[in-house]
Amino acid sequence: MRKFITATELKTRIDGRDELALIDARDEGVFGARHILLCANIPLSQLELRIPDLVPRKATPVVFCDAGDGLAERAADRLASFGYTNIAVLAGGMDAWEAAGLELFSGLNVPSKAFGEFVEHAYGTPSVSAEELKAMMDGGEHLIVLDSRPMDEFRVMNIPTGIDMPGAELVHRMQEAVPDNKTTVVVNCAGRTRSIIGAQSLINAGVPNKVVALRNGTMGWHLAGFKLEHGLERRPPKVSSAGHKVALARAESAARRFGVKRIDSATLDAWRNEQGTRTLGILDVRTIEEFEAGHIADSRHAAGGQLVQATDVYVATQNARVVLVDDMMVRALMTASWLEQLAWCEVYVLDSGLDGQPIVQGKREAPVFGLVASSVTALSPAEALAEQAHGTTLVDLQRSLGYREKHAEGAYFAIRARLLEDLATQGMDCRIILTSPDGKLARLAALDLLAAGLDVAIIDGGTQAWEADGQTMEAGMSNLLSPTEDVYLRAYDRTDPVEIEKAMNDYLTWEIGLVAQIARPGGIEFKVFAE
Repeated sequence: MRKFITATELKTRIDGRDELALIDARDEGVFGARHILLCANIPLSQLELRIPDLVPRKATPVVFCDAGDGLAERAADRLASFGYTNIAVLAGGMDAWEAAGLELFSGLNVPSKAFGEFVEHAYGTPSVSAEELKAMMDGGEHLIVLDSRPMDEFRVMNIPTGIDMPGAELVHRMQEAVPDNKTTVVVNCAGRTRSIIGAQSLINAGVPNKVVALRNGTMGWHLAGFKLEHGLERRPPKVSSAGHKVALARAESAARRFGVKRIDSATLDAWRNEQGTRTLGILDVRTIEEFEAGHIADSRHAAGGQLVQATDVYVATQNARVVLVDDMMVRALMTASWLEQLAWCEVYVLDSGLDGQPIVQGKREAPVFGLVASSVTALSPAEALAEQAHGTTLVDLQRSLGYREKHAEGAYFAIRARLLEDLATQGMDCRIILTSPDGKLARLAALDLLAAGLDVAIIDGGTQAWEADGQTMEAGMSNLLSPTEDVYLRAYDRTDPVEIEKAMNDYLTWEIGLVAQIARPGGIEFKVFAE
C-alpha cells in the first residue's frame, strides 16, 4: 500500500538530522524548470541505473515527488519491487509544496550553486570582470588563468592561455603551474560557482599569491565580445614531492578551520558493518586516471570539484555518512572543507588513504537493478540492420543531446518512461528494436514492452556495438518519438548564437539571484566559519 506525506510533514523531515532521500522522478528538463530545492533528480527512466549508488541502503527513508502526474507513484512502486521498505510520495506534488507557502526553484544542482553565491557574499571572494582580465593580459601583467572545470568542458571552450585544473586539483597542483608568488591567479569556470569556490579554495588554503575569480567565467568573457579557444587540452605539470608538501600543509590549514573530521581504516571497516542502519558512501576524489589505476574496491569515483559543484548527483541521501579518499590527502581535505560548509552529508576523510584497503584496478561496473536473465531477444548489429531494412522500428533511448550528436542511422529518439504512451500515440504497433549506449537501458525498457505484450528486441551491446561493427551513424534530430524534455539545456548546449547569448544572460541573472531566493521558506541556510 502506498504511503503519502504532506508538504508540511516533508518540510519537517528535511529540517531534521535523520537520513532522507528526497527524489524527483520527472525528466531533467521538467525538473529543471520547477522543483523543491533539496530534491535529487533521478528520472523514472533511469531509476534502476542510478538508485543503487545514490540510495544504496534499502531501509533509507525515501520520498518521491513529481508534478502530480503519477511518476512518483510509479517510481515508488518500482523501488518497492527492489526491496526498499520506507517509501512515501509527496501528496499533491509541486503544487502542494507551493500552496504550503514554500519556495520552488529552477535550474540544476541548485543547492551547490546557491552555496557558491553565498560563499562570495559571506567571504568577499575577490573577482575581476572579463574586461578587467583582458586589460590585465594586454598590459602584460604577470598572471595565470586556471580553469576549474573538468577537461571535457575545457575542450568545449576556454579562456585564452587557460590551464585546466579542476576544482579539488587547484590547491594540489597550483604551486607546480604558478611561476612565483607575485603572479596573479585567476580562476574561471563556465559561469560563477566553480570560479568562486576555486578562488576561495586557494584563499582558504593561504596561498601567498593574489587570487581572483573571473566574474561570470567563460560566459562573461564571451558576452564581453572576447574570443574563446576551442578544442584544446592544457594540463598542469605533475605534482613534485616538494610541491606536495606545500599543498598538504595548505590543505591541512583549511581543514582545521572548517572542522574536517578524519577516520582510520578500522573505523571504516566498522561502518561497513553498519550499512543496514546507516548509509555509507566511499568516494574517491582523485582524477579518473588515478582511480582506474587503483582504487578501494567498494569506492566510487567523484572528482572533488564536481562533488562540491553537484553534490546531489553523487549522494542523494541527505545526512548520509560519506568518506573521502585520496592517497595524497590534499584533494580529500579540501573537498571535505567545502562539504562541511555545504552540510548536505556527514563527511569524513580516510586518513590512511588507500593503505590497508582492498584495491582493484580498471573501470568500475556500477550496480543495476532489474537486469535479470530474461527472454529479451538480443540481436547483433548486422541482424538489427537487416530487420530495420524490412520495416522494423529502431528506437534509441540515449539522452537527446547525445542523440543529436550521433545515433544509429534511422533510429528514433524516445524516453523510456513514456515509451509505451508515445508508441501508441504514433500508432507504432510493429516490432521494435531498442538500443542505448551500452545496451543496459534498452534491456530494461524491453522488459517494460514485453510486459505490455509488445514484440521487442534489443541490440546486443547497444549503440557502442553498432558503431564498433561499422554500421552507419548519423547526427541531427529528425526522428523524435518523444519530446526532448529529458535534458535541461545549458547555454552552450544550444546551437543558435542569439539563443546562446540570451541563455547565458538568463543563467547569470538566475545564479546571482539565488542568495535572495534561498532565504525564503523552503530555502536553505548556510553557516559562516570564522577565520
